[in-house]
Amino acid sequence: MKKHYLPVIALLLSTTACSFFSSKEEVKANDSWTVERVYSEAKAELNAENYHVALQLYEQLEARFPFGEYAQQALLESAYAYYKSDEPETAIATLDRFIRVYPLNKNMDYAFYLRGLTNFTRDIGLFEKYIPRDESQRDPGSARFALKDFGTLVNRYPTSLYSEDAAQRIVYLRNRLAQHEINVAHYYMRRGAYVAAANRGKYVVENYARTPAMPAALLMMAKAYKVLELQQLSDDALRVLELNYPGYDGVATVRQTSLDK
Repeated sequence: MKKHYLPVIALLLSTTACSFFSSKEEVKANDSWTVERVYSEAKAELNAENYHVALQLYEQLEARFPFGEYAQQALLESAYAYYKSDEPETAIATLDRFIRVYPLNKNMDYAFYLRGLTNFTRDIGLFEKYIPRDESQRDPGSARFALKDFGTLVNRYPTSLYSEDAAQRIVYLRNRLAQHEINVAHYYMRRGAYVAAANRGKYVVENYARTPAMPAALLMMAKAYKVLELQQLSDDALRVLELNYPGYDGVATVRQTSLDK
């Protein structure tokens, strides 16, 4: 099985090595250039996906012309260049500075959207981009930050051009985070940590309503409570489960099974 990945891994390492050792030209804006010229040159490099060059020019623009609309836009577009260069931490730090320093900027909706996108992909490693992996198995930290960013965008700027896409990502992230809780609950059940398993199920019910993981969360609660001899709580979870998801697999097993630790 492993040998099938060797060509892919070799290609990735080869590509990474070439990128690492390739020379990065140093670019300096002409001292006679106006702010408009510096910005225009930086934007052209950004559009051409020459992110390293664009970042140099944006940095020089901010240093020479620290005030005004061009400096603000340069900071925002620098964040995008860092995002595209797979430097998520620097991208987020840049966006945090933009949001803090320019709270009234007309492109604030985009700043939250870009920060959400950066968090959305931040915990994807090099190999995960090419080798499929269950999303719910990934660390949920960045997903929670992304959910917060997209939620801020949708709530503050409902008419933004980016709100529709953000809303769709919110649905995806809620589903993913809910399933992650179920995965952890199963882990706890296998190790006999029944209280922790029940609490994970309860967390899904309270925080991720209307996600596909809801029936699994209720069933998890019913199973864990039954093992803990909390029969009333187990029955309550099953009643809600049967009412909202009639015929869900596993209900009969929980009802018929005697306490089995």
